Amino acid sequence: MTAEDSGSLIPPVSITKAPKTSHRIVTPEEREEAERAKKAAAKAARKTSREPRTRIGRWWRRVHSSPDRVSFAMCIVALGVVYGDIGTSPLYMAQSFLAGQGGIQYADRGSVLGMLSLLFWSITLITTIKYVFIAMRIDNKGEGGIFALYSMVRRYGKWLAWPAMIGGAAFLADSVLTPAVSISSAVEGLQTIPQLAPVFDANENLTLMITVVIILGLFSIQSRGTERIGKVFGTIVMIWFSFLAVVGVFSIGTDWSVFEALNPVIGIDFLLFDPNNKAGLAIMGTVFLATTGAEALYSDMGHVGRGNIYTTWPFIKIALVLNYFGQGAWILRNQNNESLYDIKSLNPFFQMMTPNLRSVAVVLSVAAGVIASQALITGAFTMVSEATGLNWMPHLQVRYPARTRGQLYIPSINLVLCVATLSVLALFRDSEHITAAYGLALTITMITTTILLAAYIWNGWKRRVFAIVFAIIFLAIQTLFFLASMSKFLHGGWFTMLLTLAILGIMVVWDQGTKVERSQRRHMWPKEFLPALDALHRDFKLPYYADNLVYLTSDPELRRLDTDIFYSIFGNHPKRARAWWAVSVQVTDDPFTREYSVENFGTSFMFRVRIRLGFKVSQNVATYLHQIMHDLINDGTLPKQSSIYPKLDEDPQIGTIQYVLVHKALMPESKITERGSTLLRVKYAIRHLAGSPAQWFGLSAYNPVVEVQPLFLSTHKVPALKRVALRKSKRPITLQQIQAEQREEAENARAARMAADDTRQFAGALVPPSASGAVSSSSPTPTPSGESNPDAVGLRPAGREDDPVHDVHRYRSKPNFDLRPASSV
Repeated sequence: MTAEDSGSLIPPVSITKAPKTSHRIVTPEEREEAERAKKAAAKAARKTSREPRTRIGRWWRRVHSSPDRVSFAMCIVALGVVYGDIGTSPLYMAQSFLAGQGGIQYADRGSVLGMLSLLFWSITLITTIKYVFIAMRIDNKGEGGIFALYSMVRRYGKWLAWPAMIGGAAFLADSVLTPAVSISSAVEGLQTIPQLAPVFDANENLTLMITVVIILGLFSIQSRGTERIGKVFGTIVMIWFSFLAVVGVFSIGTDWSVFEALNPVIGIDFLLFDPNNKAGLAIMGTVFLATTGAEALYSDMGHVGRGNIYTTWPFIKIALVLNYFGQGAWILRNQNNESLYDIKSLNPFFQMMTPNLRSVAVVLSVAAGVIASQALITGAFTMVSEATGLNWMPHLQVRYPARTRGQLYIPSINLVLCVATLSVLALFRDSEHITAAYGLALTITMITTTILLAAYIWNGWKRRVFAIVFAIIFLAIQTLFFLASMSKFLHGGWFTMLLTLAILGIMVVWDQGTKVERSQRRHMWPKEFLPALDALHRDFKLPYYADNLVYLTSDPELRRLDTDIFYSIFGNHPKRARAWWAVSVQVTDDPFTREYSVENFGTSFMFRVRIRLGFKVSQNVATYLHQIMHDLINDGTLPKQSSIYPKLDEDPQIGTIQYVLVHKALMPESKITERGSTLLRVKYAIRHLAGSPAQWFGLSAYNPVVEVQPLFLSTHKVPALKRVALRKSKRPITLQQIQAEQREEAENARAARMAADDTRQFAGALVPPSASGAVSSSSPTPTPSGESNPDAVGLRPAGREDDPVHDVHRYRSKPNFDLRPASSV
């Protein structure tokens, strides 16, 4: 049919505005990246051409050519992205210590120095030695965190998956509490400003409302990426840590005796033997709050680079130590100040400052709280992405707003974190109660990270003695932290443990369910699927299901086909098409990759396509597939197609396109344990909530078909049925019996009508002519069957006048033909 024959043409003026590809358009980001790469290459060439003359110069060149390279700009970003969480610990650590001691009046010199000693050596051992010096040397292509670490040690034992999943779940649960505790504790500092105190006293929920607004604003800007946020936050963090150091130095004053706490013996004696330790072992739960940002430091390593963390950490640690010791000196000076005894939730951080300086401290602390939340949020994005790569979580839509793939944004996780953080605020309402729940989950993460690090040191570095010493020391310290934090369980720790179990449940379900699915996943090679497709393509008795039938697949191998696609084509009613397409999408580390490869198996109807897109490139599969079809038509690989009717894509040179998404389902009779069946059903429920790939790849407007196929699991043998004979029916039930009965009834009815007609004719012949007038003047009495009765009018046969009635009845009772059924004749 031609366009003239149809009378229905594609409108000459565009109605829809479907996206199209252009070989001439270069995005501003791509142009900027090209210029940046060109300048970097020129700068590197100039540096290479000049040979350094000094030993320091040669060392500096080696640093810049290694993964430990340092740049001032990325050091600023590192301050804003990495150190936010650990930088807010001074806001609430000393406050928690005084609450555990029962008030400032019970915090004597031995208690303060013991607490500072435990704090200093905890930061030194956990953060500096374990994470900065050891863990950051064990990276997976520059990426850190517990999942990246597991990717490196997974080959050493399957059991290592359990500590990795438990630690990752605990870290994600802690990511929910960090924004709540950091920001709320900072905002509560407004209550210490004399000018604002009456306002907060009159409005009890004002602090909570301000915290909610700040948290909503924080999560709303995540889509802009950590690079832009880091540049702004980095400057603020640098000012914040400088402020911490200066305030701490002024609070210490001339009493430098507080630095006696650097002696570790003082801390051990206070923990184990000092009767003034009112909190007992639980004091370690308070000390642990000073190290809570260490795991985030390791997880965010891929965002900023290892060398930039090495460069900035000494400045961070000195500032923290000075501030903590400054708070300790203030407590010692004010132990006997009775005016402080009745202050609710006394916070030494704000109290050691003058009222005029507190307003500055509040502003900076709020900014630091936001930055701390940012560090955990970006770490959560990274860990979810890594868990997806390990098949421990469903595939989610990922965006890359920055210039590096390590800086990503996951909309669904951002929404979940925001809702969960607001729920924490609604449940606990203030920082004092949130702190009771904070830190317990993170101790679990640190313990599991230690196990994985020890496994890598043992197997990867082959340093067996060092691995044993490392495991014993750090497992002992962190187990002590965990036992101390368990005292918080009933005061709010149950919430983080509940979150940890929920996230761990998702990971276990997805991991085990994926293993069950993969045990049934099969691929077909060309000799297995091409003959059947060729036969279907040439079967002209079947109408076309679509001109182009497109399937999305996660299999990147181009020389095979998923059985899911094959059975979708041939299952139920075969889907005949001019061309079948199986398309896979891969995201590359380069930001602006746009490539595709095609395998057609020497046919004009079967195409395997692999599209490789940079992480900054929009994954609009529908648009790119049109370009691929045009390219194949132009080189003769794909036969020419045309469409004369209006279509959404406004492309008359391409036929109709139908997209198909295949989902798996479990058959009731599948040979699978109850546990496996439950895992799969829960996994499919989670997948339903995770979102549809049709939205991620820009297919929603094309109305894709979603098919559900059963998992081809082996099935149980079903016992055979026993046949039971039926009792004979009194009524006919077969088709032959019913038809014979109907024929017999029809013949009997016809014979009865013929007999009645003959009887009427014979009776009319016996009536004498003289009686004709009488007969005609009177009507015969109708019989019950509707026929006239000759006896009622005195009719009788001629010559039998003696008994006319008897003769008439005798004649009627013996008709002159046989009334047997027709079937018996």
